[in-house]
Amino acid sequence: MILRFTKMHGAGNDFVVIDLVSQRCKLRSRDIRKLADRRFGVGCDQVLVVEPPSRPDVDFRYRIYNADGGEVEQCGNGARCFARFVREKKLTAKKRISVETACGVIVLNARDHDQVEVDMGAPRFEPADIPLRAEQRAASYVIDLGAQQLEVGAVSMGNPHAILRVDNVDTADVEGLGPQIERHQDFPQRVNAGFMQVVAEDTIRLRVFERGVGETLACGTGACAAVAYGRSRGWLSETVTVQLPGGKLSITWRGEGHNVMMTGPTAVVFEGTIKL
Repeated sequence: MILRFTKMHGAGNDFVVIDLVSQRCKLRSRDIRKLADRRFGVGCDQVLVVEPPSRPDVDFRYRIYNADGGEVEQCGNGARCFARFVREKKLTAKKRISVETACGVIVLNARDHDQVEVDMGAPRFEPADIPLRAEQRAASYVIDLGAQQLEVGAVSMGNPHAILRVDNVDTADVEGLGPQIERHQDFPQRVNAGFMQVVAEDTIRLRVFERGVGETLACGTGACAAVAYGRSRGWLSETVTVQLPGGKLSITWRGEGHNVMMTGPTAVVFEGTIKL
């Protein structure tokens, strides 16, 4: 069949967005891999799918697939692109959009033309919620990589994140350590590995090695997780600018018991069709 798509990105984290409200298709893992392939397909970090809601209290269902074809729970940069997409495609006229994801309901607030604020929900630190193999919650955890041990923070933003504080993200061994952290036995569902440099209380630099993708130019949930971890350690202020290789995000978290708010840009790259 011929499938319409839109290529978008949020701070360089790029997506193929598929409307399955006005067109019908059952996407298989091999279809996702074809769409995501940067040589033989469209090319993206994730494929985002807009579906009709399965419950009456939300506007849409939001599904996320990594480039390897696996479905994942959450994607913050994708959520912002999702909000712009459904408005520009006239699937809704709302500025406040409620969507269901694999990890629960999130709320998207469209602002200016390319800016979207997302209520990402509350960060979760309990090991069982991440999930992480640990007897009890701790400020940080030591994971054994054989040749070395690393102290990391662990946070769920609907998907699992391990955050390693580094002196300089430019010299951090993201390519070497990222895959080892991602597949470490202490994280039974694998994990996104964040490398965080604290520049000031209100500014961090961040690189993220995403599970099933590799290093991306930006990771919205990774930015939220890094700020939540940094706040929990007393390193960061309530609102933090997160500098990622692809751009900047603004993350606000008031602390335990509050949701994380993320604001950042969206962009449409091109539209097209592909035969599956």
